[in-house]
Amino acid sequence: MDDQPAPQKYYSRMEWPVQTAPQRVISLVPSLTEALFDLDLGLRLVAITDDCTRPPEKVGALRRIGASQNPDIRQIIALKPDLVLVNDEENRREDMDALREANIPLWVTGPRSVFDALNLLWNLMDVFDHAVMIPRVREIERAYDYSLAASMAAKPLRVFVPLWRDPWITFNAETYAHDILKVCGGINVFAEREQIDPLPAGEFLGITHDRRYPQVTLDDVIAAQPDVVLLPVSFHPLSHDGWGGSEQVHFTETDVASLMALAIPAAQHNRIHLVDGSLLTWHGTRIAYALRDLPPLLSGDSNP
Repeated sequence: MDDQPAPQKYYSRMEWPVQTAPQRVISLVPSLTEALFDLDLGLRLVAITDDCTRPPEKVGALRRIGASQNPDIRQIIALKPDLVLVNDEENRREDMDALREANIPLWVTGPRSVFDALNLLWNLMDVFDHAVMIPRVREIERAYDYSLAASMAAKPLRVFVPLWRDPWITFNAETYAHDILKVCGGINVFAEREQIDPLPAGEFLGITHDRRYPQVTLDDVIAAQPDVVLLPVSFHPLSHDGWGGSEQVHFTETDVASLMALAIPAAQHNRIHLVDGSLLTWHGTRIAYALRDLPPLLSGDSNP
């Protein structure tokens, strides 16, 4: 944690959980595991979750401490980390409380926008005292500025992104996924929708009565008339028993065919796409991949 000048517009110092650069880190957040490796900090990791799959060529040798939503707390404590990275959506409140009771320093993350996520990257650079990768973060900043300017100059397309089916569940404007869509040129058709029956307090999400993930019907989707539908085919962090099961949903070509039968512009113009779910829900350095891969799917003059 040196005295070099703070980065510019995307930096606002957070309340740091430690006062010296951490050397023994456990990550319970897959996107931050990937980010630490991308920022040349992977050697500081002593353990990760079973859900931390990227980068695949580097995570294989690390100790596993269970799933993000069911970590082995005793093993974490025994490893004596000087910092544990958690997320207020992906990790359970009771696990965070147990680690706090054991005097384990926690960094509770929870960006709700790309701006927040960029700020988190800058704070990682500071907390880990690792200025060598500042050019990498600035590169992501430039990509963000370019995408934001392009999205403001173009006519945005209306987008529906389900995170779950049976029942269909999506997200509103108070989420990171909404903001990355906006930056890449899309309008979330359910931005103003709230979940009528909020997720229970203390279950899965680290916040009380979360209404950000509304349940919708196919009639709602037809009424919203999306120009584009993006179906996540791989990991997204949100999985809740109240959504119909504890297993994550991975959409397939069968779902594409089903939605193609709907009377919506996305079906009429063949704009129902399977996408890597991490582009929509992972922050960290995955922002760079989202800014590269999502805009072509949300462009009014292209049909990938």
